[in-house]
Amino acid sequence: MQRLRVWARELGFSQIGISGIDLASAEAGLSAWLAAGFHGGMGYMAHHGLKRARPAELVPGTVCVITARMDYLPRNAPPQWAQQEWQALASPQQAVVSVYARGRDYHKVLRQRLQRLAERLAAEVGPLGHRVFTDSAPVLEVELATRAGLGWRGKHTLALQRDAGSMFFLGEIYLDLPLPLDEPASAHCGSCQACITACPTQAIVAPYRLDARRCISYLTIEHAGSIPVEFRPLMGNRIYGCDDCQLACPWNKYAQRSPLPDFDVRDGLHDTTLLQLWAWDEAEFLRRTEGSAIRRIGITRWRRNLAVALGNAWRVQGDAAIARALQAALLQADDLVAEHIRWALAQRAA
Repeated sequence: MQRLRVWARELGFSQIGISGIDLASAEAGLSAWLAAGFHGGMGYMAHHGLKRARPAELVPGTVCVITARMDYLPRNAPPQWAQQEWQALASPQQAVVSVYARGRDYHKVLRQRLQRLAERLAAEVGPLGHRVFTDSAPVLEVELATRAGLGWRGKHTLALQRDAGSMFFLGEIYLDLPLPLDEPASAHCGSCQACITACPTQAIVAPYRLDARRCISYLTIEHAGSIPVEFRPLMGNRIYGCDDCQLACPWNKYAQRSPLPDFDVRDGLHDTTLLQLWAWDEAEFLRRTEGSAIRRIGITRWRRNLAVALGNAWRVQGDAAIARALQAALLQADDLVAEHIRWALAQRAA
């Protein structure tokens, strides 16, 4: 299916692979992860249970899966992009948004292009049953990607590719059409522990085992309530997601830039201070995040995250402007944000 790979490239995908649907060997690990409660408040993970490892239960008739990789480093990312990210993390008043979220919502980008790829295949071979997914259903994405030859599971649990690191999205097409399968990828982490060591909250509790309840990406995006106090100082200036395990990974020196403008950095989501973002009202937040993955967390979680980051900057630098901005917002804040503002204001005294 060389033409299929050509079509995928034309649609902006960096690589595709095809795997079977027998994921039985992954079921024990998934069950143990759920039993340990490592999914945190993501109830949908437990609700779907082992359906994630059984593609034909999710989409009856499925006989193979096309997994596609789409790189997301911005087109103009400099050669020393990772060093710049570390520098931003070391600047307490700079707001840090995870690299993947600085452009257009990847769900929209991948889903549309996966659908077009499926339609081109159907035009070539005739009617076929299919469904496309991009982080939108109970799918074991990394497991399917490794079986399709797109990489291996790194110790941080993300997919890694020798020529692309881990700075990429995955999407799937479930098909009722049998296609030639690709060879699985072999692992190349060796004895490296860089991602485990780099995690600010030690969320990677063992190689290949992540406790989402400790993960800054989970806490700033998926978690709806109060951020546990013990993790707030460790969040630093990260306000949406966390890239530390990827920045530390040696394989990401090979991370590829996206050919698409969709992942270019939006104004206001990079090289921006925490106080500049704190000044946004809800209308500004909605305007700035239109078409962005960030919008889905809403203004309340956004300001909760900012309040924590401002508290960390206040503790480190003691800039009175931070305290004034926090204090000014306290009276109008809802209960969740107010709790985090009060914590932030107490940091200088602490």
